[in-house]
Formats: sequence, structure tokens, C-alpha cells
Amino acid sequence: MYSVQVLKKLNVLKSFIQVNSSIPRLTSRYAATASTAESSKDAKSNEASDSFVLNLFSGRVNTKQLTPFPSVLDSDQRSTLAGMVEPVDKFFQEVNNADKNDALETIEPNTLTGLAEMGAFGLQVPIEYGGLGLSNTQYARLVEVVGAYDLGVGIALGAHQSIGFKGITLYGTHEQKQKYLPDLASGKKFAAYCLTEPSSGSDAGSVQTRAVLSPCGKHYKMNGSKLWISNGGIADVMTVFAKTEVKDEATGAAKDKVTAFIVERGFGGVSSGPPEKKMGIKCSNTAALYFEDTEIPVENVLGGVGNGFKVAMNVLNNGRFGMAAALSGTMRLCIAKASEHAAGRTQFGAKISSYGAIQEKLARMAAKHYATESMAYLVSGLMDSGVAEFQAEAAISKVYGSEAAWYCADEAIQILGGMGYMRETGLERVMRDLRIFRIFEGTNDILRLFFTLLGVQYAGKQLQQLAKSPLSNPSALVSMGFRKMGLGSVASPDTGALLERLHPELKASGELLGQTAGHLGQAVQDIVVKHKKGVIERQHELNRLAEGAMHAYAMAAALSRADQSLRAGAASAEYETRLVHYLCNESADWIQYNLGQLKSNRTQTSIELSKDISKTVCDNGGVVQVNPLGL
Repeated sequence: MYSVQVLKKLNVLKSFIQVNSSIPRLTSRYAATASTAESSKDAKSNEASDSFVLNLFSGRVNTKQLTPFPSVLDSDQRSTLAGMVEPVDKFFQEVNNADKNDALETIEPNTLTGLAEMGAFGLQVPIEYGGLGLSNTQYARLVEVVGAYDLGVGIALGAHQSIGFKGITLYGTHEQKQKYLPDLASGKKFAAYCLTEPSSGSDAGSVQTRAVLSPCGKHYKMNGSKLWISNGGIADVMTVFAKTEVKDEATGAAKDKVTAFIVERGFGGVSSGPPEKKMGIKCSNTAALYFEDTEIPVENVLGGVGNGFKVAMNVLNNGRFGMAAALSGTMRLCIAKASEHAAGRTQFGAKISSYGAIQEKLARMAAKHYATESMAYLVSGLMDSGVAEFQAEAAISKVYGSEAAWYCADEAIQILGGMGYMRETGLERVMRDLRIFRIFEGTNDILRLFFTLLGVQYAGKQLQQLAKSPLSNPSALVSMGFRKMGLGSVASPDTGALLERLHPELKASGELLGQTAGHLGQAVQDIVVKHKKGVIERQHELNRLAEGAMHAYAMAAALSRADQSLRAGAASAEYETRLVHYLCNESADWIQYNLGQLKSNRTQTSIELSKDISKTVCDNGGVVQVNPLGL
């Protein structure tokens, strides 16, 4: 029997759950930004998910995808990878010249030849189709090496295989793979991923390029244009997304849906604009593509007619872990340059590494790098283990990694001072190259909304399940009720299970993660109760929830990896433990700050002021006030 006090709390919670029954599903305009048709469907229909990130929004710490840190390479895979890392590293030190590529705004021919000879254009293409057949984890390690030396070359390689022909490897028929993959894997032909248009960026569902089926039913005729396509001016084979007319089998009504096509430049009617002049990644080719009555055989439909949105988004979801891995390589470079300078530079009679301001910069750089690297290999390991739900985690790894890398580059330049600003140090090129990573393959702003709305939707689904059968999980109901009433600890109900799985040395930070998850779950409940269906439009509040989830996942990934190092007796285990405690303390403070803003009257006032100020600036076409001199 429940006590009267507990029953009162359950009644309060029941009212809360009834309010949550109106939580919106991902059917707003944001659903077409970075999710996939499959992932959205799964999030709606599954009663429970093992996704660590989705559970965070319910205030839970699901350890199934967290511990132990995935160990997915068998002895043969480790041996293969070990035989590749050193040669690739040596190649980028001795053959590739990043500064020259940047100055020429193209990749030198000897670099392209060398990459082809190493099999770098088909790292994950199955061996039967002429590639190396590497796993996601093996691929991550190699792109990490590339990211340390030349992000421009990394983009050219990634645009080719991570997204360019990724749709063929994921959705292609045997005949399509047999026809295209061998030449693409050898580097004989280049590939490009063609989604962005002048009026269609993050909103992938609004493409205007159209493909019309011919009366004979043997080919499609495509017309339209694509903008800012990596490898666009040199690609021979392209994955192109266009609207097609699709008839509903049940009603017979015609409806426009996006379809993916494999398009060859040789089909005719394909032209490209001049290479774009860019801030960074200058050696990678970026150009507009134009399709004018381009005839595409029906055999070149990829993934089925009308399934282009699913193809497009799953390609991006499957490639985001590689961005985090590459950027962790870049961060290693920045930290190496900064620490070397700090240890050797003397000012005011002491090495600058002895000054607190520099120490804090280096520690924060090291912590952000550790989190980024841990997320990259945690996600790739989950993918290699056959886990289907990783889209929220992959999105976070891209957002966190791109922002952490920018921070590291900026602080490295600051530590080096004037020397850091000089071209010869190499950091100014790195900073220019890094800026694009917060924009392409899903802008960080849109990806924040994506994983947050997915998480809020999942939290609402869990509450609805409890509402249908409130006594099926009484401990969960009581836990949620206590959190809602603000009584007792706000820690996740799974904190105990987490601590049981973590090494004892990590207990303090494990408890901190549990508390953070509990606070995030409470914040989600509060915001949905307050705004109901309107929560989907509350970007100011959703962004603060996003910060909470993102940094909580950084804590979790770092804890998982440090746990593995401690149990394996790694030489750096003690250092990693200190680093993780530092990261978790920093992250918890940042999360508390963001979640605290949700309850701050001053923040709510500032949000309303920001709306008014933004509207006024836009209406005025820029700054409103005149110069203080009035001239």
C-alpha cells in the first residue's frame, strides 16, 4: 500500500502526465532538418529506447550504450589498422603540403596519386567492390590522422566517400554497387553529395530540383541546380536529390516526394560553376551544379522512389561520427603547438606554463579534446556493434566536436600570441578551415533543435506510457513525482546502476552525472508543462536544454572511456581520471547555469527583449541607432 503522502504526489504527477499527453511529435517544420524518416518513426513507436541521449531527457542514465566502452576490433582488424596509421601519418608529414594546397586552392597531383595508392578513396567500400572494407572505428582512426594535418584534404576525401557515394554503399543494389564502387574506391572517379540548393539548406525537404518520369517509363528527366557542392566541379558520379511525383497506392492521389538518384556527369545536361572562393578548406573543390534535361535511367533510382529524404538524412547521420574523429585530430595538433610554446616561452621571469591563466586554457583544451575523442569512438563503436539508434549521439558529437575544435584553435593562437597569428605557425589556416564545420552537414543550430526535440518527444512518450498504466512502474512514478514536487535528491533513478558499473575512482563524477540527468529531466518536465504544444517553437528554451544534454553526453562518454582505461591498467589511466573529474565539474557547472536560466525571470525578460530587438534590427536592415557623434 502507498502512504497518503505518496498518493497525493502521484495525483499531482497524474495531472502532470495528462498535460504531457499533448506533447508534439516531430511533425513541425523542424522534422525535416536533420532527422531521418526511420529515426522519427522509431522515436514515436518504441515504448523504450536504449539511446543514452534520449533517456537523458527523461532524467535517466541508461547505461546499456555507455558501459563498457565498446571494444569492437578483432585481432585482424587491429593488425590491419596498425599497419595503416603510421604510413598515413608519414604520408601527410612528408608528401602532402597543406600550406601549398591552401595557396594553390587545389590538392597537388602527387597527393591525390599517393592517396589513391593507399586506398584512401575507398576506406569503407567492401573488399568485393574494390575497397578496403574498414569498419567505422577503423575509419575514425584514419580520418583522425588526416584531421591533424589537412582539413581541406579531409573534406575532399569525406565529401567523396563519407557522403558522396555513401548512399550507394547503404542503399545501392548489387548492380549499382558493382557498376560504381570499384572506380570510386580506386580514386579513378570522384563522387559528390548534391542536396543543398539556393532555397534549400538545412530544410532538406524543400528541394526544388525536379525529376519527371518519361512517358516510356525508362528514364527520368532532371532539371534544377545545387549550391556549394563539395567536389561539385570534379565529381563524375553524384548522389542527387530531386522531387518526383509519387502516387499514393491507397488513394491514387499524386504527391511530391524527394527521390535520390545516381547521376553521372556523362549523362549530359550536367554542368558546374567555377570553384567558389572560400574562407577555408580552400584546396577542396566547391562549386554549383546545374541539371538541364538530364536523362537518368530508372535503374539509377537509389533507395526507392519517394525515399530520398530517408536516404539523404541517413547518409548524413552515418557520417557525423567521422567529423568528430577528424576534429579530435585537429585538436591534438592545436594542443601540441600550444603546450610546446607554453613550456618554452619565458615572460616576467617564468615559463608561461606556470601561470594560472595559461594552465586553465590548456586544461580546458585537453578536457574538450578528451570528450570529443571519446564521443567519436563511442559512437563508431556502437555503430560497429550493430546499434540502430545513434542519430542523437552522432549529432551531438558533431556539434560538440566542431565547437570544441574552434575553441582549441582560438586558445592555441592566444597562447602563442603574435606567433600564433603568423601564417608560418599553421594555426591561422586551421582556424579558417575549422569554421565551416559548424555550418555544413546540418548547422549546429538546427542539430541542437533536432536532438532536443527528439528527446522531448521521447520523454513525453514515456510519460504517456506511464499514464496508461500508472502502477506498472511505481518506482518511476514516485521518482518523477518527487522531482516534480522538488523534494529530495534530483538525481537520476539510475545513478546507483551507473555507479555499480563505473570504476570506484570515478564515483564522484558518476554521481555528478546522475544529478545532472535528474536536473535535465526536471527541466524538460517544467518546460513542457508550461508551454504544452507550444514547446516546439520555444527555441530559446530548447537551446538551453540542448546545452544540458550535449554536455551531459560529453561527461558520459569521457567517464565510459576513463573506466575502460582504469580497468585495463593503461599508463595514462591516473591522468585520464583527473581529466574526467575536471571535465565533469566544468560541464556540470555549465549545465546548471543553462538550466537555471530556464527559471530566471531576468532570462525570460531578456528573451522577450531579444525578440523585439531582433525584429527592430531586421526591419531597419541593420543597426538602428546613429553614431554617437550624430555624423
